[in-house]
Amino acid sequence: MAALHWRTRPTLERPVLIAAFEGWSDAGDAASLALKHVAKRWTGDPFADIDGEDFFDFTSTRPQVRLVGEKRVIDWPTITFSAGSMGPGGRGVIVLSAHEPQLRWRTFCGLVLEVAKECHVDLVLTLGALLADVPHSRPVRITGTAADAALNERYGLAKSRYEGPTGILGVLHDALATAGVPSASLWAAVPHYVPGSPSPKAALALVERACDMLETKITTTDLEIAAAEYERQVNDVVEADDDMRGYVHQLERSHDDGDLDDDDDELDDELDAGAVTGALTDEHGNVPSGDAIAEEFERFLRDQG
Repeated sequence: MAALHWRTRPTLERPVLIAAFEGWSDAGDAASLALKHVAKRWTGDPFADIDGEDFFDFTSTRPQVRLVGEKRVIDWPTITFSAGSMGPGGRGVIVLSAHEPQLRWRTFCGLVLEVAKECHVDLVLTLGALLADVPHSRPVRITGTAADAALNERYGLAKSRYEGPTGILGVLHDALATAGVPSASLWAAVPHYVPGSPSPKAALALVERACDMLETKITTTDLEIAAAEYERQVNDVVEADDDMRGYVHQLERSHDDGDLDDDDDELDDELDAGAVTGALTDEHGNVPSGDAIAEEFERFLRDQG
């Protein structure tokens, strides 16, 4: 049985395929939040899906059980493609939503490529997020890369120079480049001291940068409200702890002095979420534990309900 199931074949104007994967490349859930925002406003029901049976280890990405009346229903991990347009008469858009698969990556990327070719996709744009030594109180740093020099020049991106372990996005971009399908990647830097909390601020930055690239607009009021509340809550946690406050102020000074700009090459399109570390110290000369800060932040959120 074929893994790729077509419900219909949409007719779209110069479509761009936007993809993000929950998991390894989704620090702070920023990429998946951004993708859900785009999908909600630009696309409708799925037009195709990939059967997850061959691509997921269900002991890692487990199905969910829910009750519908008296009946128990199992929701299996899904890989879906939905389509729409960027406003009335606007450019077509396809959204690929999924958790990062654990198995048969080359086969999986081949199926994504099949959809892209069948729908005459003009550009594939992926979204990701990684943990980095950046302050939550400053604008989110977005790094964009593409393998094609023309795309880099057109969109103000850079060619990736990363070497090391990769995720599904790195494999997907390699497959697209081999097949001659233009593709680019946008990554948001999420503060490493708030790793367990969703970051609507980073999601908002990804959506805005993607819209700039695609020369379009989208309503972001709900993300803006959530981002402001996110920053307020993190501020409350930081100000309540001397070590955290000193550490974050050091990050802010480094950001304002331009020191963090020297690390832009590290914010690459294949870094492990959580792999970016630094040697910044707090006002006492110590580097606070990221886990300790995260535990304090989570404790604060629990206290706040």
